[in-house]
Amino acid sequence: DGIRHNIPFVSALMQHPRWIAGELSTGFIAEEFPEGFALPQPQGEVALRMAAIAIACDHRMNQRKRNVSAQMQGWRKVEFERARIVQLGAERFEGEVSGENGVVTIAFAGRSVRLASDWRPGEPVWQGTLDGVAIAAQVRPILNGFALGHAGAYANAHVYTAREAQLAALMPEKAAPDTGKFLLCPMPGLVKAVFVGVGQEVKAGEPLAMVEAMKMENVLRAEKDVTIAKILAREGDSLAVDAVIIEFA
Repeated sequence: DGIRHNIPFVSALMQHPRWIAGELSTGFIAEEFPEGFALPQPQGEVALRMAAIAIACDHRMNQRKRNVSAQMQGWRKVEFERARIVQLGAERFEGEVSGENGVVTIAFAGRSVRLASDWRPGEPVWQGTLDGVAIAAQVRPILNGFALGHAGAYANAHVYTAREAQLAALMPEKAAPDTGKFLLCPMPGLVKAVFVGVGQEVKAGEPLAMVEAMKMENVLRAEKDVTIAKILAREGDSLAVDAVIIEFA
């Protein structure tokens, strides 16, 4: 995936109405993103393009699997399903794919799109055209689909047949881990100081630790009243993103 970066945030800034109007100030980020920045979910035309790319990649992979050598005799005569259901974040797309060798037409409800690309399974970037317009997307395989990035939006696109979609709907959703009991390192950096001790009670806003990254010292403060249970990083430690510095009681 390469190094971590802030390209989605920069893309969101460039599309913000206030940015476009030039109404800027040093408080812009705090005023427009008071809860922090979350990766934008694909919507509208961007979502449709991403769903189409996911189906095209899945179709290309199915074609490749049929050419693997030493397979059972006779099964290639069975036509594989053309209908596909894409779960893209909270949106669902149903389409039917036709075509071969990187040039496919996908019929969605009320609209068909034509994609052409020489993308091959394993390549990290899909480049091609959609209805004659050049587009590109970052592609990373995940279970039953692809993690896609396109036009500043990122989402997992799960690609199913109709029967697979029925079964997937029965699967329980995995709850996200609760990170509220930990102070995590927000970026790769060096621990310059830890300001608290085990058992200490800390009020919201008080400093917990300092991390140096890119020649800047970043003071990490408590978001709420907490009691320090464990200190898992020491001064001088080099930490990766999301490494645990302090555990709260």
